[in-house]
Amino acid sequence: MSRAQAESVIRSIIREISQECSGRGYSVSETLVAFMVKAVVLDPDNDFNVDKSLTKDDVQKLVQVCAEKLMDSSSPSLDTVKMQVYFDMNFASRGEFLEEHRGVVQSRLQPVVRDITDSRARTREEFEGLYRKIVSCILLRSGLGSPTDVVVLREVTAALQSVFPPTELGNFMHLTKANQEQQLKELTHIVTGIRLYNRQGAAGGQGIDDIPAILEEAIPATTQSLENDLKETLQIAHKYTAVIEHAYKGEYRQEVPLDLIKQAAINTRQYEVFLRLLLHDVRVCAQQFQQLGHKFSDQMARVKSTVRSKTAVQTALVYVISPFY
Repeated sequence: MSRAQAESVIRSIIREISQECSGRGYSVSETLVAFMVKAVVLDPDNDFNVDKSLTKDDVQKLVQVCAEKLMDSSSPSLDTVKMQVYFDMNFASRGEFLEEHRGVVQSRLQPVVRDITDSRARTREEFEGLYRKIVSCILLRSGLGSPTDVVVLREVTAALQSVFPPTELGNFMHLTKANQEQQLKELTHIVTGIRLYNRQGAAGGQGIDDIPAILEEAIPATTQSLENDLKETLQIAHKYTAVIEHAYKGEYRQEVPLDLIKQAAINTRQYEVFLRLLLHDVRVCAQQFQQLGHKFSDQMARVKSTVRSKTAVQTALVYVISPFY
């Protein structure tokens, strides 16, 4: 069986299981069904041979077993599978999240950047429109403030005019598209640096959230919440483990089926694993936050030292803010 045929069979099985559950009043996602199919096929207790194609009887058995498991609302195993599916669909490492965020920002910026680099402005009105587009592009790329806030737009425009006055548009239009895009990135770094510097001196920074203050409150609160959940989870897991140990010693009364206790123990341990992953990420974020905070403070001090008592400063001297982007 070819790969395409195998995928077609799997999709058909998933669809049949979904319809079976739906017909009995249970709503399940295709992702959950697919996850359950994989778990059932790989479980040696179900006697499926993964090295051979499924027969018609195998398919019927697979559909029935998966449907029964998906409709067992009291099963800890089903809750474990749901938890795994949800985590797999929603969790991303810090690096993955940042990469995805950059991709989203870039996709949103592409039409704006293209509109700027494709411009063939000739009249005064067209040049003014092009300049406004550059202001919007800088603001969108920085993510610091709303492009619909008039005060923010004025502040960004003023910062841009100090390093890139409208009279420079002619030279800008003679650049290649690649160089135009590079200059837009550099202008974003410079203008953002100016706004952050002004904000430090309480002379600007309209629309820029106080991220350090937000994180100083959010990180400890999140860490404490996860640690509390982990502590409670470990206590429950230890109780389940103790019950199972007593059962193997013949000291367990069958008030609850032992298999159900085992499923609950596995569910709890899976939850523990996910909590530890989240806690690890939060702690890494806390470390990164401290490092970036120190780095920002040091660079801001260098900028202040450079521009103190000067009416004009070369851009290259205060471009140290760019490593943050």
